Amino acid sequence: MDAGAQLAESLLASCRTNNQVNVFLVGRIPPALWAAPVPGVPRKTIRMLAAHLHNSRCMWLKVLGLPHGIPVPAAVDRRKVSQRQLIAALNRSSRGMEALLRLGCDAGGKIPATRAYVWRNLPLDVGHVLAYFVAHEGHHRGQIVLAARQLGSRLPVAVIGGLWQWTQRAVEQGARAPASRHARRGETR
Repeated sequence: MDAGAQLAESLLASCRTNNQVNVFLVGRIPPALWAAPVPGVPRKTIRMLAAHLHNSRCMWLKVLGLPHGIPVPAAVDRRKVSQRQLIAALNRSSRGMEALLRLGCDAGGKIPATRAYVWRNLPLDVGHVLAYFVAHEGHHRGQIVLAARQLGSRLPVAVIGGLWQWTQRAVEQGARAPASRHARRGETR
């Protein structure tokens, strides 16, 4: 496999692992917290923060991918979506994001520009696009963790720590994650 193909596969695996981190968190939010209002923002719930991950991907796929034939999954109802429904939706939108990144990789490393009808605030090279989405989703994962703490329901240490176990999340979603020096020695972080 040439270096370009290896880089593309690495970017796509990173996208899948980021999604698996989201799925890991959403699947471990206690049911009592799912519909809880976010402290300081009573019209927004933890469910709504989590649903935004998928719905935001759908919006970007519509703007950047649909003109190139990438299907856009349906958005979820952020007021009613269950954890199980959201996990399925996140997996669908993750495949769409992979298709968008693959389009960019196949086009020389840059997603072809579209006549975006919304404000677009990121360069379209695949590195920036992936970094933008990972940062955006990490921000909202942090909001969920903080809201749980503010509500007096700290998420278990295994969940908080699990958000940073990207090697394990990569294995869960089927990527070939390189063994870290800690994993080779049987250590955990």
